[in-house]
Amino acid sequence: MAQLLHLVFGGELVDPRGTEFKDANEIDIVGIYPNYRSAHDAWKAKAQATVDNAHMRYFIAHLHRLTNEDHEASPTRKIT
Repeated sequence: MAQLLHLVFGGELVDPRGTEFKDANEIDIVGIYPNYRSAHDAWKAKAQATVDNAHMRYFIAHLHRLTNEDHEASPTRKIT
């Protein structure tokens, strides 16, 4: 079975309807997990622990999609 890494992270958002963090330097990196199930468990624990703050939000990023050379994760952009 292929290793499917997932990153769980979150923090306080500018607007709870969006995805822009209030302070990107304060993003909480929960961890990297070997499968979706364990990432979901970590995400759920953090989400439930911060339920009283409507501006706090946690995400699961599918790192395996970024490292899969057969699947382009996003368009290549030149950084100037």
